[in-house]
Amino acid sequence: MYQLIRLMRPGDWSKNAFVLLALMFWLPSQAGVPLTDLQGPIVSTILTFIAFSLVASGFYCFNDCFDAEKDRRHPIKRRRPVACGAVSPGTAMFLGAVLLIVGSTIAAVVNLSVGVVLVVYALMQVGYNAKLKYVMFLDVITIATGFGLRAAAGALAIDVQISIWLVGSVFFLTLYIGFVKRLADLTSARMESGSQWKSPAGYNNLDELNWLLGLSACLAIVTYLMYSLSEHAAMLFGARSMGFALLSPLVLLVIHRFYHRALTGKSDSPISSLWEDGVVTVSCLCFLVGTLMVLYVPIIGQVLQDVFFYGVPGIPTP
Repeated sequence: MYQLIRLMRPGDWSKNAFVLLALMFWLPSQAGVPLTDLQGPIVSTILTFIAFSLVASGFYCFNDCFDAEKDRRHPIKRRRPVACGAVSPGTAMFLGAVLLIVGSTIAAVVNLSVGVVLVVYALMQVGYNAKLKYVMFLDVITIATGFGLRAAAGALAIDVQISIWLVGSVFFLTLYIGFVKRLADLTSARMESGSQWKSPAGYNNLDELNWLLGLSACLAIVTYLMYSLSEHAAMLFGARSMGFALLSPLVLLVIHRFYHRALTGKSDSPISSLWEDGVVTVSCLCFLVGTLMVLYVPIIGQVLQDVFFYGVPGIPTP
């Protein structure tokens, strides 16, 4: 049982937290609405999160089967359940199919739109495992698009319009994380003497990979700052939107720590930094607390408006 749970990679379910973003940013606009009226959107969001987690785990099962032979040549990936022989390929394939069916059913129960998004996500994963993961750059774009679909599904689950800023910020951040993962794979393999592992997509040039990382990191932080300081954010959150910009140093810190851990080959999963790296853990917690305070503590908006110049006339502080 333990090996089957490992095969599902529940630690990576944190990636589906992007589903929760729409609800988190929508709830402050519902101040005064009875809790009973909010139960529907909250339950729908939770079900969407579960659906994406199960479907993602299903594809992890398939992926580990297809890549078992290559994984055995990697110093870290060879410990995966199928690669090390703890779970048979047949068992992994069966579990993957069950997870896909259950996850898709849950998404359809939420609403048709979420079900359609999940089907698109699943088809994209099929393409990724069949061919796209062997094509440099296109592999990471596919992964980042999948995260954008998660954010979009979260908005559709509560029947609100999808913010292009939200999708763009998620896309560029996860594009960066995807390249960090490629760097982690490459450096950990090179640090193992005698390792014969090679990147399936051809990420074997460290200079080129560093250029892609620098470009995606810049796009991630610039998109985040542009959103924080945009009229769009000001219309939604008033002066509180400036609080998001003030949290940007934490974003920069986490972006650097992801890169540092990958460069030193400490892990083949950037997400593991969330609980393995104390700096990342504390920074993410501070960012989460700061974001929640900006969204849900009314006096924050007044303080920000009193301290900073707020040049958006006609838009009151909520």
